[in-house]
Amino acid sequence: MTFTAKFARSIFYLATFLAWSSRAADVPSPAPPPGLPEGARMQLNIAYVPNGGERQTLDLYLPATGTNWPLIVWIHGGAWLEGSKEKPPGLGFLRHGFALASINYRLSQDAIFPAQLIDCKAAIRWLRAHAPENGINPGRIGVWGASAGGHLVALLGTTGDVKEFDTGENPGVSSRVQAVCDWFGPTDFTQITNDPAELKHDTPDSPEARLIGGPVGQNIEKAQRANPIHYITRDDPPFLIMHGDKDTVVPLEQSQLLADALQKAGVPVTFHVVPGGGHGGPEFRKPEERDRLFLFFLKNLKGD
Repeated sequence: MTFTAKFARSIFYLATFLAWSSRAADVPSPAPPPGLPEGARMQLNIAYVPNGGERQTLDLYLPATGTNWPLIVWIHGGAWLEGSKEKPPGLGFLRHGFALASINYRLSQDAIFPAQLIDCKAAIRWLRAHAPENGINPGRIGVWGASAGGHLVALLGTTGDVKEFDTGENPGVSSRVQAVCDWFGPTDFTQITNDPAELKHDTPDSPEARLIGGPVGQNIEKAQRANPIHYITRDDPPFLIMHGDKDTVVPLEQSQLLADALQKAGVPVTFHVVPGGGHGGPEFRKPEERDRLFLFFLKNLKGD
């Protein structure tokens, strides 16, 4: 090859590289979710299970200043069939010195219970194991979830000492949490009524049936295994349970059952009925309800 040809090829490769670099530089960074405070940092799509795929990842949001933050972990709802860690609520907590994580977990079409709880515990263990490098206080981790996420956070709160669900990475790290906020999560599948309800709970293809691998009435033992009440002990963390009195998806009585069982065992629990509240909705976004949530975590994770 002549010098001229070699020179021309070099120029071609250089131009190609510069063009690729320019295009790569033009790829925008992920847009911050609505409500992220100025200066806050985010780490997205962290694998808490190596090679576990998109459903076993979490997002982490850290305040702009300070360190040794307590952590609130958001667990999404969606009938264990859908939902995502994207755009979590509660980013305003960062302004008050809390870190926030939002997690994905395997859905029931991918794996039946207890896969969802195993994933949530794996995420807590990862967050605790990596707390020092992220400025998080590993002894102050609270969880908050709605609907199916409320069910999973209740399980996290009552299974802190149940080792059978702690499998996989970071085996020597605790998955115990220090505070639980359950928004209108189901608890005892065997006692969910259908009236009034927009969603039937006793059919072979109900969300509960798909979660445990069969109709609830034919799988009582499996349903009880998914019941947070089944694991309650006196040393469980404080609970805040919030449920709307107009909820036609998960009956209010489901939260009443959990609150009564926690109280009977001597676990600190506040059960608040949201007036006019449905299965979520604007009533839960009212200032007095958000203040209730904030003060609960402030008291139990910061001691204020």
